[in-house]
Amino acid sequence: MPAPHTRMIGVFDSGLGGLTVLRALVDRFPDKSFLYLGDHANVPYGDRSSAEVIDFTRASVEALFAQGCKLVLLGCNTATAVAARHLQQKWLPSSRWRGHNVLGIVAPTVEAATQTPWAVSSPQYPQKYNTDVVAVFGTTRTITSGVYPEEIRKRCPRVTVVQQVCGRLAGAIEEAAPEAELERLVEEGIRGLLAQTNGMPPHRAILGCTHFPLVEHLFRRHLPPFTRILSQPEVVADSLEDYLARHQHYVDGDRGRSLVLMTTGNPSEISARARVFWPEVTAFELSAA
Repeated sequence: MPAPHTRMIGVFDSGLGGLTVLRALVDRFPDKSFLYLGDHANVPYGDRSSAEVIDFTRASVEALFAQGCKLVLLGCNTATAVAARHLQQKWLPSSRWRGHNVLGIVAPTVEAATQTPWAVSSPQYPQKYNTDVVAVFGTTRTITSGVYPEEIRKRCPRVTVVQQVCGRLAGAIEEAAPEAELERLVEEGIRGLLAQTNGMPPHRAILGCTHFPLVEHLFRRHLPPFTRILSQPEVVADSLEDYLARHQHYVDGDRGRSLVLMTTGNPSEISARARVFWPEVTAFELSAA
């Protein structure tokens, strides 16, 4: 367990998919320290009420703050879609964690999809004339939240946003299903999307689940070359690099080059399952959160 005030960057996920984001961050920032917390005792969040998702996410964010993280990234689409705005706008300003911050992964994904900074929340030239088709592939809870169409259309009102639930794909990835089975599920999701667009392929495709980068090559195989695939690990790493350049104080004093993984579940079980996402991943420790 890290000592408090080490200025690590916190990464939170309800499960294991956030490891794809964490791995990209560790590669991008080899001189930074990271503390990852997975709330595996309460997963899946998709079956929880919004109030529960907010409460669980807040508790985990506080646990990361208490361990010295001044900045926490929600590496989970469901937690971001359901809880991020509440934590940022309602909880954090009145909490005891003055000087800390919470970021989500929806904002950088929307920025990449619209080529518009998050702070610009109204149509600007030339984005307001963009008529592209943007696909969002995700889990049921992320898709039903409607956060991606809402935020994309604020910036690009003429864009067609088409969402497709890939309900079984995340579970199949986590269970290390054979590639043929994963490819079948990816094809099924793409067929469902094309059925909504009368066969028109999207110009951009958001892989809106942090499990999906592990099958990005299968999406690439079944989408045309002109479709730009937005995979969240690289998008989030790009965004965090820009953010830290402008907000260096969140990591000032970072001792650098350390990685700690914590879970609210069974550490040995989670460590074994995590190898699907990161074969060389270090062992998890039990969190007190």
